[in-house]
Amino acid sequence: MTDKELKKKYVEIYSSLAARRLKPAFDLLGKLISDNGLGIYYDEYKNLEETYQFMLKYTVEGVLDPERQKVYLKLIVSVFELADKVKEALRMRFSPSIEYEKKRSFRDSFITGPGTYLTALENYYLRAGESSQADIKAPQSGKAEDKAASEKDEKDSAPDETASHTAEPASAADETYTRADEPAYEKTPPGDTAHSDAEATAETDEEQRQKMNRFFYHIWFSDRLTSEEAKHWRKFLLSPVLPVSYRSFMVTALMLSLRRYFDPEKFNLLFNAYDSREAGINQRALAGLLINLYKYDYRMPFYPAITGRLKILNENPQFRRNLENIIIQFIRSKETEKLQQRIRDEILPEMIKISPNLKNKINLDSLMEEGLSEDKNPEWEEIFKDKPELLNKMEEFSEMQMKGSDVFMGSFSMLKSFPFFSEMSNWFMPFFPENPDIAQTLNVTDQTIKQLVEAIERAPILCNSDKYSFCLSIQRLPKENLEFMTQAMKAEMEQLKDLQADEQLLDPGRNEEFISNQYIQDLYRFYKLFPRKGDFEDIFNWRFDFHNKTALEDILKEDRKLLRNIGEYNFAKDHYKEAAEIFGYLLEKEQNGELYQKIAWCHQKTGDFEKALDEYKKAELYDVNQLWNLKKIALCYRNLKKPDKALEYYKAAEKLESGNLGNQLNIGQCLLELERYDEALKCYFKVEYLAPGNKKVWRPIAWCSFLTGKKEQAEKYLLKLMDDRPNKHDFMNMGHVQWSLGNRKEALDCYRKSIRKAGYTPDGKAAKMAAPEARAPERGFTEGEFLEVFEEDLPHLLRQGIDNDDVPIMLDQLRYLLEE
Repeated sequence: MTDKELKKKYVEIYSSLAARRLKPAFDLLGKLISDNGLGIYYDEYKNLEETYQFMLKYTVEGVLDPERQKVYLKLIVSVFELADKVKEALRMRFSPSIEYEKKRSFRDSFITGPGTYLTALENYYLRAGESSQADIKAPQSGKAEDKAASEKDEKDSAPDETASHTAEPASAADETYTRADEPAYEKTPPGDTAHSDAEATAETDEEQRQKMNRFFYHIWFSDRLTSEEAKHWRKFLLSPVLPVSYRSFMVTALMLSLRRYFDPEKFNLLFNAYDSREAGINQRALAGLLINLYKYDYRMPFYPAITGRLKILNENPQFRRNLENIIIQFIRSKETEKLQQRIRDEILPEMIKISPNLKNKINLDSLMEEGLSEDKNPEWEEIFKDKPELLNKMEEFSEMQMKGSDVFMGSFSMLKSFPFFSEMSNWFMPFFPENPDIAQTLNVTDQTIKQLVEAIERAPILCNSDKYSFCLSIQRLPKENLEFMTQAMKAEMEQLKDLQADEQLLDPGRNEEFISNQYIQDLYRFYKLFPRKGDFEDIFNWRFDFHNKTALEDILKEDRKLLRNIGEYNFAKDHYKEAAEIFGYLLEKEQNGELYQKIAWCHQKTGDFEKALDEYKKAELYDVNQLWNLKKIALCYRNLKKPDKALEYYKAAEKLESGNLGNQLNIGQCLLELERYDEALKCYFKVEYLAPGNKKVWRPIAWCSFLTGKKEQAEKYLLKLMDDRPNKHDFMNMGHVQWSLGNRKEALDCYRKSIRKAGYTPDGKAAKMAAPEARAPERGFTEGEFLEVFEEDLPHLLRQGIDNDDVPIMLDQLRYLLEE
């Protein structure tokens, strides 16, 4: 059975359970158990089904049972849990995904003594004290908060022998790594004490990293946690002794574990992690909660404890701010591919054009000698003197960067092939300079490299994954390049640090926003760039319509300002369906002209002109940009093929804005569609008179002139188009005019060119045009397209004197010409 087939079956089972259709769910689940020889689950399945049948029987017989609904909901939860177990057994047996490959190989590596394992991890950092090798912990205030939470959790739990902080070693059952798994180190020469100490520390750090890695996979591949396990993992997350980086790392393991296998205890641990005062932990926890609340939305009605805990959090204004930030960051992630395309197509090509002379223009050697000044180099203005549009784009690029847009995805996507990224867990590792993988790659004892790595750590605009890519990619750079890069990075990071400090004063919580945004970018890179990304459901293909989800719907709708902000962000990023849903809800609570206009715009952009018209007309009742509103109503009527109504609104707009040529063009178009050709022609001539250089008006003047029998006038304007940028319709229309004037050969020549291509060499008065290099050729009609348009135009040709009997003859002659 393939993953795809299994997923399809489970969509049916889970959907049936969510809709409280237990009979179909039992039938599908029973078949899966019997067809795959999973007899171990058969008794549990039969017991649940019999319980349900008894309940049905008593209900039909009218037996009163005040606990019936409670038992019914508990039964549904039990069937969900059985379905989870069967699904996991089948995936362990059949799934070829890397997640289950890894889980199968990890089968004998699960940690069997969590208390002992945790104690050993804590003892290492207790022994390390305040040494630099362990200085990746959080600020003391955060430690105190987490320590208090950890001690409270210990007090609330029954004591056991694993909770002590003695220096006893991990049990043999706990330890899976062998000497063969450990990295090899060369022996230290006698007397080289400093080098020996450094090696010993590195080896110990590497052992810790391996233990943390093992712990990461243990959490990821755990199905349901016992209360005892949960107690120890909660203690780990809130430990004041363990590094924040590793605790943050485990929050991701929890998120992935919950995504793979539903467990309320995992939700509880994520809630506990959000209680941490460490932004690196609580922001990851909230992102993990949102991902899994979205995934398991259909199950939330059956788990009131989870939704209840979320409502308690919602009483905290800081939670609502974090919630809004992370939801918007998830929505922003959907713009990443579009943004990378812009960078590739608009910014980089322009930068490449100036790069050969860049070093001399900005006096790079002088900069390296004197160091970087905080003032802008005045010579830089010369670089952009002839390219102001590039400067504007680069300023826009910087602004997007500071607002959290993922501007570096394309740049770093090619730097994910290092061996470091072949280990799945490393895609989620928070960046910290003491990571043994960095020490093994770079000479961190070198002061230049140390300063560079520290500068990289402080960079708020790079996600953790890209920081590792950066460090791994500089290992072979020459010394002088490293020095220049270090100076540049230090200067840039100092400015960013000052900027962050100012923003933090003006906007408390900005630091949390940077951290959560970096984390979401880390996740984005894994789901988009990991070599076997196809083995995972890509969360970034989700709609992220959190406002429609059971657990979050009420919370978001209670705070209309928060919901409006999310709606406006969707609107700004052209996610019109989601924006319309949010604006629609807000309008139920409070009528607002601007919202009516915005929801109308959403419907217009998605092609639903009936709904758009309805909302624009509601906006008419409010004093909000009436002129704009009139034009949009007219546009909707035009798209609904009601030119008479559109004309009414365009004329109303003309009264408010008499000098606008666009109104005249639109009025002319409506008159044209209403076959009031003489009136349309007057409108177009008015536009030409008021704006003599407006070439757009030549085409409708030519066509209306032809329709009103002014053939020479039509020819005059079509010749103007031939001297500019003629298209296939211009050639076809010129063919109509020449035929009506009796110039049949010229007509056939124009028709032939409209089919072949929109460009030809001068060979007569009907064939004038500018030099070929002055225009980009347009694809001509196919023969079928030509005949379809010709059929539409035929009544006009006949009214202008064309003999209907000549039509098939001319068309056949055209076919012969096309074969030449």
